Amino acid sequence: MKSVLLIGLGRFGRHIAEQLNSLGHEVMAIDHNEERVNKVLPFVTNAQIGDSRNEAFLRTLGIPNYDVCIITIASDFQSSLETTSLVKELGGKLVVARAERDVQQKFLLRNGADEVVYPENQIARWMAIRYTSDHVLDYIEIDGDHAIFEIKVPKEWIGKNVGQIDIRRRYNVNIMGVRQNGKMSVSVTPETMLTEDKSLLVVGDYKTLHKCFHI
Repeated sequence: MKSVLLIGLGRFGRHIAEQLNSLGHEVMAIDHNEERVNKVLPFVTNAQIGDSRNEAFLRTLGIPNYDVCIITIASDFQSSLETTSLVKELGGKLVVARAERDVQQKFLLRNGADEVVYPENQIARWMAIRYTSDHVLDYIEIDGDHAIFEIKVPKEWIGKNVGQIDIRRRYNVNIMGVRQNGKMSVSVTPETMLTEDKSLLVVGDYKTLHKCFHI
């Protein structure tokens, strides 16, 4: 369990609060809007109404005591930037800020953010890949160059085992798991048989994955 300071309780912030709650973390939620604060009360340990640009107010929160400080202010980038800078200056261990554009990401990183999330960009990329590729079921971005894909077994691989397709040597792509009937198995051996009712969890760099699976 970790202690999390969550600043900004719009739709994105509220969803984060709900997810953190489901994982059992302690969450202090902050927003200047009373209505937003009231909406997240069922999902957080504590909540306060306040201006995150106010240094005196932030000091009362005990910033260094939180494992993670998440700033999801979206409507006012200046407020997001000021808040991010102040939280880091006041001892934030891990400061994660939300960006809506590339230029915002650069400024946030320069002004105290340890990491920046870009939800609109990330979901757009996910949708573009997921819904224009017939055999891609899901994917997780690891970094700018690498990803994990869940794919349907290509037709030319059906009836063969993992050793026969030799995907690691040919493409430098690793099979991490095999899903069948909704259950994922990570016990993949060269003898694992590939059938039409299975999907594969594969990891590699984007260019290699695109080439291997014709994405």
